[in-house]
Amino acid sequence: MGRQHIYNLEDRTYLFARECRLYVEVLPKTLGNAEDGKQLVRASGAVAACYVGTDERPGGKGSVMRAKMARKEVREAQYWLRLLRDLNDRLGPKAEELIEEAAALGNILSSIIDKKRP
Repeated sequence: MGRQHIYNLEDRTYLFARECRLYVEVLPKTLGNAEDGKQLVRASGAVAACYVGTDERPGGKGSVMRAKMARKEVREAQYWLRLLRDLNDRLGPKAEELIEEAAALGNILSSIIDKKRP
């Protein structure tokens, strides 16, 4: 994902989902990697999809709920990334980069949720 900062969160969540898919593509073809990779693809895509839904009615209850769902999916993606990193040593640096991005996205989403609470 590089060190370039992307301030549009919709673009940033999209890139996170894309990079997770590219990471899964280079994993060794094992049963565990296939199953864990599917979970990572699902969770990372859900982060972006849930965030897109928060823009529909800014400030509404649904907006906060979608941001919370996106944050939950970020945590789940982070879990699968950690597991895949630990089982695939040579691909650890890329996984570490994605884990850091997941943590940053989680912090951003937490901030959004805190600001939208009454």
